[in-house]
Amino acid sequence: MMDHSLDDFFHYLTVERGLSVNTLQSYKRDLNHYKQFLQDQIHLQRWENVIRNHIMQYIRFLSDQGKSASTIARTLSSIRLFHQFLVREYQLQQDPSLHIETPKKQRKLPKVLSSQEVDALLMISEKDKLALRNKAMLELLYATGLRVSELISLKVSDLHLTMGFVRCLGKGSKERIVPLGDLAKESLEEYLSQGRDQLVKEKTIHELFVNHYGNPLTRQGFWKILKSIASESGITKEITPHILRHSFATHLLENGADLRSVQEMLGHADISTTQIYTQVSKARLKDIYKNYHPRA
Repeated sequence: MMDHSLDDFFHYLTVERGLSVNTLQSYKRDLNHYKQFLQDQIHLQRWENVIRNHIMQYIRFLSDQGKSASTIARTLSSIRLFHQFLVREYQLQQDPSLHIETPKKQRKLPKVLSSQEVDALLMISEKDKLALRNKAMLELLYATGLRVSELISLKVSDLHLTMGFVRCLGKGSKERIVPLGDLAKESLEEYLSQGRDQLVKEKTIHELFVNHYGNPLTRQGFWKILKSIASESGITKEITPHILRHSFATHLLENGADLRSVQEMLGHADISTTQIYTQVSKARLKDIYKNYHPRA
C-alpha cells in the first residue's frame, strides 16, 4: 500500500512535473528512507495512519544521525510535497506535515580576501596577451562584484568604458548596470587593444574573455587561472571563483557604502542576501580589535 502510493507520486513527478532524473532520484532517496523509518520504527503500514508526531520523530531521528539542517530541510520539503499529493489524490483527508517548522540553515560567512591579498592577486606586471587578459578579468571582478558566470558571458558590446560602466545579465536574465573604477577601465582598455585580438585572430567571437585558443572562456578555465595566479601571488587562503565577489561587497561596506547600493550592484533580489556581508565586516572588526587593542 505504501509502495503503491510512492510509485504514483514518482510517476506524477516524472510525467506532470517533468523533473530531471537527478531530482527524481533525490525525492526517491528521501521518501523511501522516510517510509522505511515509519515501517521499522513506528510499525506503520498505511499512509493514513501517519500523524504529525511521527514526522517530528523522523526529523529528530535524522538530527540524531548528524544530518545537516540543509539536508533535513530538503527531506522535509520532499515529505510535504508527497503528503500534499496524497491529499490532492484523496488518499488522505488531511496533511500531517502541516505547520512543521523547517530547520533553519546555518549560513556560513563567505570567505574574503584582505585588501593586501587583493593587491597581491592583482599584481600582474607581465604584458603578454594572456597576462593582459588575466589582469583585466580580475580587476573587473573586483571592481564590479560580478558572478563568474556573468563574467564569462560578457560580450565586448556590454562594456561602456567611456561612460565607465558595464552591462550584465544576472540571474533570471535581469539586466543591471555596474560602475567601473579607473584601474579596471585601464586594464580592460589594455586587454582590448593589445591582448584580445591576438587571441581571437580571425575568429568572430562576441564574448569579451577568451582562452588561449581564442574561444570563449569557460567557468572551469577561469577557475584554473585563478588558482594559478593565487599560488604565484603567495596567497595560502583557499580561493574560490566567488571570492572576489565576496571581497568586493565586504570592502565596499567596510568603507562606508550603503547596503542598498551594494545590493543593486550585486544583483541580489532580496536585501537579506546582501546583509550576510555586514556580518563578515563585524567579524573582521572583532579580529582587528582582538589583534590590535592593548586590552583585548
